[in-house]
Amino acid sequence: MATPLVRQAAEIHNRSRGDQPIIAEYLELYQQNEVDQILLPEQTQCLAVKTFLHMCNVKFHLKMRSNAEQMSPSKGLPFIKMGPQIISEFEPIVEHLSLKGVSLSGELSGSQRALLKAYMSLTVNRLHLAELYITWCDKLTVEEITKIRYGSPYSWPLTRILPWLKQQEVGRYLEAQGWNNKTIDQVYTEVDMCCKALSDKLEDQYYFFLDRPTELDALVFAHLYNLLTTELTSAKLADIVKKYDNLMRFCERIRQRYFLEGEDGEDG
Repeated sequence: MATPLVRQAAEIHNRSRGDQPIIAEYLELYQQNEVDQILLPEQTQCLAVKTFLHMCNVKFHLKMRSNAEQMSPSKGLPFIKMGPQIISEFEPIVEHLSLKGVSLSGELSGSQRALLKAYMSLTVNRLHLAELYITWCDKLTVEEITKIRYGSPYSWPLTRILPWLKQQEVGRYLEAQGWNNKTIDQVYTEVDMCCKALSDKLEDQYYFFLDRPTELDALVFAHLYNLLTTELTSAKLADIVKKYDNLMRFCERIRQRYFLEGEDGEDG
């Protein structure tokens, strides 16, 4: 049996090799049902957190619940449960785990951290808003996909009322961001400009910073991968991403490294 001194030495050695500290808590990740309910914006946020946890080598237990949005303290998804603590949405989860000693960007310099935050903000302010717009403001998508999936867990009249209320909520948020009056072509242009900026930053590197991934890689992968693979009423978003060969290679590398062995399945 190892002595405390030996265990401490082993921990120092592991950290010197860049390994992540072990999370002792039983970590549960909650999201909506994937087959018939979850929508593009929430699916992307959930994939970003899953990718980040995989990159940190943090094991988690996936819990799919039709009322996950109502269970979340911020109404945002996903949320994780660690003991008595519940933390929702990508950036707060990343920050919380950083306080636990689990970080992918701890070795970045001050200027690199500032640049990482800038690119994360760019990704959220372009790709996330575009996903919300397509999901809740594009009339064809709303009628053929959004209302059906969002209302699927409920019986009439909630199956009609709740999607309408959510659409109003998202509309107010997009209005506050200055996106409510954009045309669909303007949205596509915003996505293209964001992809070009990300492509220019990535160049021929494997990751955006250092020789290993950061939270930016997890976030960008989730957005791009879901734009490529989510079934929508138009393939335009996927076509935009496909214009950038290095982003396509980036997505495939992340997918093969962290998801090739199988999809994350619900365990209860």
